[in-house]
Amino acid sequence: MDIRPLVSFGRSVHEQATAHRESEDASGREDVPWHALEREAALERLGSSREGLDADDAARRLTEEGPNELADEEGVSPLSLLVSQFTGPLILLLFVAAGLSLAVGLLPGRDPGYTDAALILLILLGNGLFGFVQDYRAEQALAALREMATPDATVRRNGSIRAVPSTEVVPGDVVVLEAGDAVPADARILTAADCRADESTLTGESVPVDKAAEPVSADTALADRGSVLHAGTTVVRGRAEAVVVATAMDTELGAIADQLGQARQRETPFEIEVDRLGRRIGVGIVALILLIAAVQLFLTATDPVVVLLVAVTLAVAAVPEGLPAVVTLTLALGSRTLMERNALVRNLAVVESLGAVDYIVTDKTGTLTENRMTVTRAWLPGDRTVELGGDSASAGTASGDGGAPTATDAAAAADSASATATGPNPGPDPALAALLSCGARCNDTKELDDGAHRGDPTEVALVNAAADAGLDGSRDPDDRLREVPFTSERKRMSVVVDAFDAPGDGPVALVKGAPEEIVARCDRVLVDGELESFDDERRERVDATVAAFADDALRVLGFAYAPAADLDADDETLESGLVFLGLQGMTDPARAGVAEAVADCLDAGVRVTMATGDTPRTARAIAREVGIDADSVVTGTEVAAMDDAELGRVVEETNVFARVSPEHKVRILRALQDAGYTVAMTGDGVNDAPALGNADVGIAMGDRGTQVAQGASDVVLRDDNFVTIRDAIAEGRGIFDNIRKFVNYLLSANAGEVFVVFLGTLLGAALFPEVFAAESALVITPVALLWLNLVTDGFPALALGADPKSDDVMRRPPRPRDEGVLDRRTVASILGIGVALTAAGLGVFFYALSRSDDLVVAQTVLFTFLVTAELVRTQSVRLRYRLSPLSNPWLLGAVGLSLALHLVLLYTPVADLFGVVPLGLTEWGWVAGAFVPFLAANLWLVWLNDRLFAP
Repeated sequence: MDIRPLVSFGRSVHEQATAHRESEDASGREDVPWHALEREAALERLGSSREGLDADDAARRLTEEGPNELADEEGVSPLSLLVSQFTGPLILLLFVAAGLSLAVGLLPGRDPGYTDAALILLILLGNGLFGFVQDYRAEQALAALREMATPDATVRRNGSIRAVPSTEVVPGDVVVLEAGDAVPADARILTAADCRADESTLTGESVPVDKAAEPVSADTALADRGSVLHAGTTVVRGRAEAVVVATAMDTELGAIADQLGQARQRETPFEIEVDRLGRRIGVGIVALILLIAAVQLFLTATDPVVVLLVAVTLAVAAVPEGLPAVVTLTLALGSRTLMERNALVRNLAVVESLGAVDYIVTDKTGTLTENRMTVTRAWLPGDRTVELGGDSASAGTASGDGGAPTATDAAAAADSASATATGPNPGPDPALAALLSCGARCNDTKELDDGAHRGDPTEVALVNAAADAGLDGSRDPDDRLREVPFTSERKRMSVVVDAFDAPGDGPVALVKGAPEEIVARCDRVLVDGELESFDDERRERVDATVAAFADDALRVLGFAYAPAADLDADDETLESGLVFLGLQGMTDPARAGVAEAVADCLDAGVRVTMATGDTPRTARAIAREVGIDADSVVTGTEVAAMDDAELGRVVEETNVFARVSPEHKVRILRALQDAGYTVAMTGDGVNDAPALGNADVGIAMGDRGTQVAQGASDVVLRDDNFVTIRDAIAEGRGIFDNIRKFVNYLLSANAGEVFVVFLGTLLGAALFPEVFAAESALVITPVALLWLNLVTDGFPALALGADPKSDDVMRRPPRPRDEGVLDRRTVASILGIGVALTAAGLGVFFYALSRSDDLVVAQTVLFTFLVTAELVRTQSVRLRYRLSPLSNPWLLGAVGLSLALHLVLLYTPVADLFGVVPLGLTEWGWVAGAFVPFLAANLWLVWLNDRLFAP
């Protein structure tokens, strides 16, 4: 169930939850005190078992109960979208204009302007339908993206563990939850290990709550029901299995949602910027329209009603009222493009933000590397190194001096393995068996139906290494007597089991973690089956081996055990006085294409920094392999010791941070942002959520990332690949280019139209006073302006939003953080083209009027020139990006369609309705002649802007 829309409820939800119903409510939910029932009683009541439901039963229940999703607030209906196209203030002014055309008939000696009114309303309808199509497609694209964002839940079905969409979870399902998982439904806990849940979205309490399987009193308050997990909350520590007792609107969260409703998505900052841009342009143009009206009223003999009609019509034609819809649709289509490239965008504005990123802070594992860990080397306290490769461990080689294995060492290892082998698969020697077995049993992976294992790639590698050596790589959580989960602060994990094949009595604590953490807690080592003192020489040998492994880009874990463990001891005591078993080194090769992607980012002015929990040596080795400068490596400990000023200097000079925790990532992020960078940051863990939420673009891992990290992010990488980040930045830049193109295109055309009417009115009255005074003449009629707006601002502008990326999109520096859509170059282009369009248009108008002595012919020539010039402008606006005219077939089709519609208007009886006449070859020659200076001006402006505003 997607719970993100409810996160904003905050603490106000607490009062609703505590006042929740004590009996069956209006929704029909039976209010059973599940928190007070024993586990077996809950399972029996639900008709389930610890093995979960079978597939058929789950399907039947899904049909009966319905999908596990909150009832959405009614979305925007198509009818509402259509009506909204006709409710804007400028649109209402156009209705007024149509009314004025009819009201003219009330004046003495004047006839109602039925034709003008009908055409205004008809074109108004056309514009409205076009805007409706844009908005409807944007809504559909967003709905599809939301559908793709539905998370999965891990459940037991037919006795095995599998992932299913959270919407398919049903009552009776046994869900398996780990740290970072969002709870998909209300569920009674069956087993729990150090489990804590963040219930702030439900109760308003920010402190995580301890969870356990033991029942609590029936009258316990919601916030204190430790035996149940609730939909909309998150497991932040440990693990649990629980049987689902309620789904969808029958959950506690559903009851609250039923009372409060879901919060609507707020406008994004970029959408606000676009709306502000439109308002500012509108205010400016309306002011100019008032000036034009004043000039016409006081300096010419234009009829006052016509003046008002022209002013209102020109305002609607000049202001790009469709700009927000076009922008939203372009961003939505861009989101779909990114989705095809494995980047799920959770916020439309991020599509634009991606283009401004100039710094990437990336994790190593799974992002720069394949996240396909394989144990390739082991080291035993007898100072033996064993190469493990892809076959069984017994086929590896051993080296007595810790260096490169020799043929004699290989034979010795094989002989030893054969001597201890049982069954058809030879097993490793006892010391290696103990080391590998510890890694397999101190492990949280889960075995799937096909025999593969699901879990952290490091832990999967440990299980596979044990299985390859002929050991049982599986584990049963019920065999555990106790466990202490891994955390980024502790850097280790422990489990307590009944027995372990090593000297000492049970119970036995098995521990794995960062080598330095394990070694610091050991006082003995296991050598050839005997316990010996862990002296300084041996500790130094371990440190040297860890360094040698790391130099080979191996991730190293240390392993130890404690016999006769005290189950009641605190965590620190349990993990002290350990016996060191050895080291396992595993490799995670760099992903194909990452080095090229890093180089592309650097070429694009985007710096790349690695922040990883691995050792400095391993981090440096991988960084150099993928092309990140690793001359300086700073550790998380060093970051913690720096003040903000010092860290601000360090982040400018350092590209590799090792042994960092999520808290260190937040400080690195803030230091970069304080330095003025626009930062994209990757993360996958629960504790990465603050960094992802504060980053300019938070990028979560879709494969290995927790649901908490994904919920805090702006983008989710479905393939966890750094190459996808590069591609997303390139797409973001291309999409922003397209937004800038059609803003430039729309505003330059609108500026030209305003200048044509304004200057044409003044010059016409001065140069041809008889014509303009006698006929209340206009250089272009109101309905012609509306038609011009329809055919040039519609399909061509939308097609510009589908332009391909320019070839140099990743060879340009990033856009400055504070630079909006209208940069200096775009403003210069808008004004320059507006002037060129005005000069050429009025030139051909007055030339036609002087040659033909026919105002209608001159108006038609100007009308045709403006239509064709603005259509040609779609190509000149792309010259800045060096795009071929044939690179966007949608644009060619849109221009062709608009031109065809204009020809239909000229050469059919429709021309009479618009007050224009068919043009002959002579008149087309005049239009073509006006193109020469206009096209020259376009090319000159592109050349000039390239030099004035070169990056």
